[in-house]
Amino acid sequence: MYQADIAIVGAGMVGLALARALKDVPVSIVLIDTSPIQKPLSDDPELRVSAINAANQQALSDLGAWQALPEARLSPYTSMQVWDQDSFGHIAFSCEELGAQSLGHIVENQALVNALYGKVIGQSNVTTLPSVQITKVLAGKSETMLMLNNDEVVSCRLVVGADGANSAIRQHANFPLTFRDYGHTAIVATIRTALPHAQVARQVFTPSGPLALLPLRDPHLCSIVWSQTSDTAQALLAQQNSEFAKGLQVAMNGEVGKIEVHSARMHFPLTMRYARQWLSDGLVIIGDAAHTIHPLAGQGANLGLQDAFALAERIGQLVNNEQPFYQARFLRPFERARKAEAVKMIAAMEGFKQLFGGDNPVKKLIRGVGMSTANALPGLKQKFITQAMGW
Repeated sequence: MYQADIAIVGAGMVGLALARALKDVPVSIVLIDTSPIQKPLSDDPELRVSAINAANQQALSDLGAWQALPEARLSPYTSMQVWDQDSFGHIAFSCEELGAQSLGHIVENQALVNALYGKVIGQSNVTTLPSVQITKVLAGKSETMLMLNNDEVVSCRLVVGADGANSAIRQHANFPLTFRDYGHTAIVATIRTALPHAQVARQVFTPSGPLALLPLRDPHLCSIVWSQTSDTAQALLAQQNSEFAKGLQVAMNGEVGKIEVHSARMHFPLTMRYARQWLSDGLVIIGDAAHTIHPLAGQGANLGLQDAFALAERIGQLVNNEQPFYQARFLRPFERARKAEAVKMIAAMEGFKQLFGGDNPVKKLIRGVGMSTANALPGLKQKFITQAMGW
């Protein structure tokens, strides 16, 4: 039997970030995942990447994890360009406008997981249990028992569900969930561009959904996230690479020259999920287990990391004040604050999706005027830049 104060279920970047952020808090932690946690990186860039903003980069650096990232597996983006296809609407941000070195970094998800894991396994207060399944959760008033498929048992005071969008911990807790199918499918791939990306993150809004080009370390490689209506996405996925690449060039209006598909193409449906309850006595959920949003602004990973850091801070406060960190009433301030941020982001993404979806002439005019105005007003534009950086 493993006995611990906290069991973190899910060892992705959010679960690992929580474990790392608790490094100086006198609590014992068991970290559980269904898969091996550390995995070798492929020679080519991994398909799943995240845009980590400057605020989270600083937090990860403070935890010693950012420095452990292989330099070849992350790329700074110094500018952002966003425009509306076939319209005059355009806005551009640059880190130079705030005197910063970058707006953030594009990071391969597995590279960040590996870096965090390398730090976490050195912590004396963490035990890792990879490649195991939880078969049963037995919750008591002051203790929860997690039965594992290898006949082991984990006893803990607090279970943290960081186990993703289809969270088994959330389902066990029966937390009510608001769910909406965006009607979009995201296509992700790595592409090679004739012109260098110049560390610019680009996003174009097309009538059937947004296309983002995220700059990778190689000046001619970008990761794409092409969110299209599901019917359009299926048609794109059926195309040969050459035809698919031509579609990208057209959507990008030739911004990066000729495009070639450099990797396999992966796709997944896009849904909004929002858990209306995040905690009960002895249990709390964070990250994608609590909320998923449309990737059009690339804020899903940042939102989850902030959940982890905020929960670690609250647990640290409670432990230092000798208060029961596993009771819901003491964790309520964390829930209120993070739910407010999640709702704000969900509403913003819904607003963007509605405003930028379709080719209605009136909406295109509103979009064009709004983007051009924001681009021309220094105060408003600076606010957008600071928000993009997470400050």
